[in-house]
Amino acid sequence: MSGGAWWRIGWRNLERHPKRTVITALGLGVGYFAVVFLVGWMEGIAAEMVENATGLVSGQVEIHHADYRPERSLYDTIGGRDGIDVEATVAEVLADPAVIAAAPRVYGGGLLSSGESTSAGMLMGIDPDLETRLSRFLDELVEGRLPQVGQNEVVIGAELARQLESGVGDELVVMAPGADGSLGNDLFRIAGIYRTGLTELDAAFSVFALEDLQILLTLDPGRIHEVSVSTADPWIAQETADRLAVALTGGGMAPEVVPWTELRPEMVEYVSLIDSFYFIIFAVVFLVAMFGVANTMLMATFERRREFAVMLALGTTPSRIVLAVLYEAVGMAVISLLVGAAVTFPLMIWFHNAPPDMGWLYGELTLMGALMRPSLRVEYNFVIWTQAAFALLATAVLAAVYPAVRAARVPPADTLSGS
Repeated sequence: MSGGAWWRIGWRNLERHPKRTVITALGLGVGYFAVVFLVGWMEGIAAEMVENATGLVSGQVEIHHADYRPERSLYDTIGGRDGIDVEATVAEVLADPAVIAAAPRVYGGGLLSSGESTSAGMLMGIDPDLETRLSRFLDELVEGRLPQVGQNEVVIGAELARQLESGVGDELVVMAPGADGSLGNDLFRIAGIYRTGLTELDAAFSVFALEDLQILLTLDPGRIHEVSVSTADPWIAQETADRLAVALTGGGMAPEVVPWTELRPEMVEYVSLIDSFYFIIFAVVFLVAMFGVANTMLMATFERRREFAVMLALGTTPSRIVLAVLYEAVGMAVISLLVGAAVTFPLMIWFHNAPPDMGWLYGELTLMGALMRPSLRVEYNFVIWTQAAFALLATAVLAAVYPAVRAARVPPADTLSGS
């Protein structure tokens, strides 16, 4: 018989016990869904972790003076003592097609006092308009508003406000060493309070208008410590950093341009660790499915022992019997894949675009220094989807090999005689 005839025999056998076929197909289809969904969910967790870690404050790329890291000295500003044209530099960074936002920053360390309460922390000078396009930690202030230039205003974290027992409208004495060796001090009014959910951040960072902090630290207007950059995709940060390094070096600055993958290597390792679990997920899910298919095929071949005996007695070769059973397994796999895809793809689209929020169950979590809001967000991975489809087909075929061999070894005479 031709190959098409054996295909028809295989499909016909699936129709003999439709309930059993449907149950087995659902088992394989659920296995396909489990693999695709679990991998997508793990990638969603990793993506959210990276986005939160880089998008909350730092950005995906940081531009510094070559000597700024790791000490982050007050004196190591971009362009050295001469500084740079900040507006032109930001414009040049924004000209890169992968860059969606860029903002200049100034940093310093100092003391903030209110009454008898004093706390040490990081002073951060920002351009409010540019900063809110880049980072998220100032998006939703608990109270008040962002600091305005020339008003001697500051925004502090909720934890720092608690420690200083201060609120919006209260005055703080801020003292910080200046770049000229003097001790700068001034009176600032609290314009707003932010809360990120990361206690360390909420207690450490005080945010000023860029020009006001430069005056406190005795830095000229062209002297900044950092240009923070946000890219369209965190995973293109390295390529973007390389292009920016070439572009800015051509302008004579020769700064250090660092992607988040270099600043946060532990996060890169964590993502790699997640990737290494994909094989385990494949193995566990499809190994369990394999036993289910093997059991079904064994039952089916046992019930058809007399049929196989008649076929062998009429001259069918054992290899053809094996082929008939394997064709049946392939047909089962195709049905399972269609069922699995029909369930999986709509759910993946839904969970990707509108992931159910699990915050009601877990609250907010911190992972690798990133604030996580638990959800069932999934990411698309078409390579995994294709690999899972081939794994499903391979599972069905491999599970049918032993039943097929047993069917081919049915003794015709004994079976037909009823022995």
